[in-house]
Amino acid sequence: MNEAERARCDLVTTFFAHLSDGDLEALRHLLHPDARWEVMRAVEGDRLTVGRDAIIDDFLGPVRGRFVPGDPKVTVLTLFASGDLVAAETRGDGTMVDGSAYHNRYAWMIEVDGTAVLAVREYMDTAYARASHRP
Repeated sequence: MNEAERARCDLVTTFFAHLSDGDLEALRHLLHPDARWEVMRAVEGDRLTVGRDAIIDDFLGPVRGRFVPGDPKVTVLTLFASGDLVAAETRGDGTMVDGSAYHNRYAWMIEVDGTAVLAVREYMDTAYARASHRP
């Protein structure tokens, strides 16, 4: 891994740290103003959110609102870069507001340009999410 790829991995590590601790304002500053977040899923709702403010305010805020404060926690299991693309495998664990436990696994493809996240493609176990955790 070259120095630029290492810097991209560091940025994505910070991205997941802010996502895990629920600091959406810090996360907002890592997103490019025209960032795109696409959830590759087979559950209800929009798959693509465009724009940093829409990602934070219209997508991530409501998603985190389904969990008790401070959850879910994100654990990075694998992280590597190739050019502008960072790939990650993570685990999300927490408690939903209804008291049920949440444990899901994710894969991510994150496009980084300099110090900003340009695009996120999020893959998860949609059958688990659909069966156990309806809004």
